[in-house]
Amino acid sequence: MSQIFKQHISKFITVSDEEFEAIMTYFNAIQVSKKEILQEEGRSCRYQYFVLTGCLRKFLINEKGVEVTTEFALETWWMSDNRAFEFQTEALFSIQAVENSEILTIEAQSLEKLYRDFPIMERYFRFVYQRAFAAYQMRIKFLYTMSKEDYFFHFYDSYPKFVQRVPQYLLASFLGLTPEYLSELRRKNRS
Repeated sequence: MSQIFKQHISKFITVSDEEFEAIMTYFNAIQVSKKEILQEEGRSCRYQYFVLTGCLRKFLINEKGVEVTTEFALETWWMSDNRAFEFQTEALFSIQAVENSEILTIEAQSLEKLYRDFPIMERYFRFVYQRAFAAYQMRIKFLYTMSKEDYFFHFYDSYPKFVQRVPQYLLASFLGLTPEYLSELRRKNRS
């Protein structure tokens, strides 16, 4: 499984096999079950997660007590409550496994030590954060400039495998739709 991480890193930086083996010592590989909570809102945020296999979601509970999914992470994507991780404060979001998943975890202290021992990893994480922030900006743009229907069809066309993989009620939550309206849009798309 570490080969998945090595291939991902190699898209951004070059490290030798020996360096990669040393880099891996800063991470722990864990397996989580579907619906398992990795991070609970209000608790200390200790980890960043890298998905080797499976799918995670980040969510919050709104004032009506409804879960709102704000982000997903599939294979080779990172996830954390970034603000809470950075400042070592209580998490504002919860993180849950959508599927049985294998992930790498790294704690804040280990990440800082990794940066010191392997400065090239700061470059890697800069690329990762830049891409994540660009994707976040596009999501905000789509949320504010597209109708709910157009946003669904744009998402459906851009990520068809993702739409098939994630449970409908979670996808509806992420897109800001009711599950019923999402069903209606999916039927319309098949016509």
